[in-house]
Amino acid sequence: MSFDGVFTHLMVQELNQVLEGGRISKIHQPYDNELILIIRNQGKNHKLLLSVHPTYARVQLTEMVYQNPAVPPNFCMTLRKHMEGALIQSLEQIENDRIIHLHFTKRNELGDLENLVLIIELMGRHSSIILVNQQEEKILDCIKHIGPSQNSYRLLLPGATYQRPPVQENQWNPWQVPKEKLFEILSTSEWQPQTIQQHFQGIGKLTAKELIERLNQSPQDKLTTWLNFFNQLTTQLQPTLTSVNQKEFFTPIPYVSLGNEYQNFSSLSQLLDNFYEGKAEKERVKQQGSQLIRQIQTNYKKTVNKLKKLEKELNETENAEIYRQKGELLTTYLHLVEKGTKEITLENYYEENQPIHIQLREDLSPSQNAQKYFHKYAKLKNGVKKIQKQLEETKQEKYYLESVLSQLEIASPMDLEVIREELIEEKIIRNRNKQAKHKKKKPSQPEKYLSSDGTSILVGKNNLQNDKLTLKTARKTDIWLHAKDIPGSHVIIEHASPSNETLEEAAILAAYFSKYQLSNKVPVDYVSVKHVKKPNGAKPGFVIYDNQQTLFVTPTKKIVENLRNNAKSS
Repeated sequence: MSFDGVFTHLMVQELNQVLEGGRISKIHQPYDNELILIIRNQGKNHKLLLSVHPTYARVQLTEMVYQNPAVPPNFCMTLRKHMEGALIQSLEQIENDRIIHLHFTKRNELGDLENLVLIIELMGRHSSIILVNQQEEKILDCIKHIGPSQNSYRLLLPGATYQRPPVQENQWNPWQVPKEKLFEILSTSEWQPQTIQQHFQGIGKLTAKELIERLNQSPQDKLTTWLNFFNQLTTQLQPTLTSVNQKEFFTPIPYVSLGNEYQNFSSLSQLLDNFYEGKAEKERVKQQGSQLIRQIQTNYKKTVNKLKKLEKELNETENAEIYRQKGELLTTYLHLVEKGTKEITLENYYEENQPIHIQLREDLSPSQNAQKYFHKYAKLKNGVKKIQKQLEETKQEKYYLESVLSQLEIASPMDLEVIREELIEEKIIRNRNKQAKHKKKKPSQPEKYLSSDGTSILVGKNNLQNDKLTLKTARKTDIWLHAKDIPGSHVIIEHASPSNETLEEAAILAAYFSKYQLSNKVPVDYVSVKHVKKPNGAKPGFVIYDNQQTLFVTPTKKIVENLRNNAKSS
């Protein structure tokens, strides 16, 4: 479902239970449209995510890891000035709309107590975060500045008076509608999802469909069905992730309209972390790494074209012998060749005197034409080794770029910079940030998983991690795994004799973090690390190995998540 008014209502209740009375200790803005508030309450730090992403707008507690920019944006600095150290009074939903007010108090520079409110409007591409002085209703700052040329209804600029977004009139709050009015509406309307959305505020399409499904099951008792649904949301919250035709939906309780293939979570925030983790990460990588991805794709196309050209040249070298024969025949039959002739047919004594047609240049003498063929023969023969070397280097370049593209598909935003640095080091892209050239950053680490029997499994997420993991971190007796003959992550089982169950789970990780992530029966090679070698001069991530065995596995996200959660909880 979307983060509609109903879900917002329940999320505000969940957040109030955890955050009310807490103190804001840190504020970060890792991305243009996302804030992280670190809130200390009841002896624990809570990470509150405020996202106004046009597609993934939401408010939740999160366990996701974010990388903060070196220089905080101006909006983040304003929030730190007014909000760090502030006490949270409450979180409030405005009616049943997707608008949340975070009320807090803090003493200003003069020691006076200020009542401020951080307003989060979750409205698709119009989503925003606005800091407002509650007494004066003046905007102190907002994450997006909207001037009169962009919106004639209201201004979102520092110093402007805050005005709520326009609301649709004649809609009832589904949590507060009087029973008499509810009975009247349910009795007189012909029910479609759009009908519910027209009469009631903040009900998304998925929730509207669920209500229709339940109302149709009990057409004689619609009022009770309606009340039971909202009572279940309040008293029997069961955060649910449902899969329908390989598409996922998050709901506060199991929705009968979506079927029975679902899993439950302990909180709405945990549900959203599970739902958004991969989706939001990929979107950020797509946005932040778009230029990098385009550069790699351009280089990849050039490399493929170069490979085709070299293969063509190598095929031509196989015809070198025919050029020598033509030169020899012209030399033998010089007396038969007249200058200015375009073509001549001679008996080829190399092929039992079969006739052979020889093209000639009119501006050259017969002897010069013969020398031309000898020269072409010598050039092709001498070029074979050179072409073969170039061909091998180009094949490695192609494989390497394929591996980078594959890694970009599974990369997190924090991995992008590491991949970029690797490509600069390999001279595939230019370093445009000259100031950061000499700054040494802490290298990213492989991701850790834990098998069902408690064995540690490490997964490299880029070529630098792969090299370090396989060639330096792993012991010679550990088990190395990799999807067969395709770009993918290096996987290490930190055990010399892992169980069959651990071996299969590690193979699933190797298949999942490869180009065959969505395939069935993926071949995965495994072998002791001592049998894995890196050729001299090979690109990062490229290794050769022998004595391997092969498993066939089908990667599934659920198993990968379970192995990741095992490591987190250990």
